[in-house]
Amino acid sequence: MLAEVYYYLDLEATEDRRDLIRHHLDECSPCLREYGIEQEVKALVARCCGKETAPTELKQRLRVRLAELVFEAETHEYLPE
Repeated sequence: MLAEVYYYLDLEATEDRRDLIRHHLDECSPCLREYGIEQEVKALVARCCGKETAPTELKQRLRVRLAELVFEAETHEYLPE
């Protein structure tokens, strides 16, 4: 059930599922503690970093590096061992 808390936090669960998870959290203190911590971390990140964007140069370098890694992975798949 704890894994589904992330769906709940990210608002990705259906309303019925959210109700079920909310009820579980009301009854399960370990999950409630985990949920509370996760919710606070998400709120903190949103407050501190919500309006920041990465510099264009960084985005471009990341795109290039990701393309290189994908190419390396695809190339490695076809090499005989």
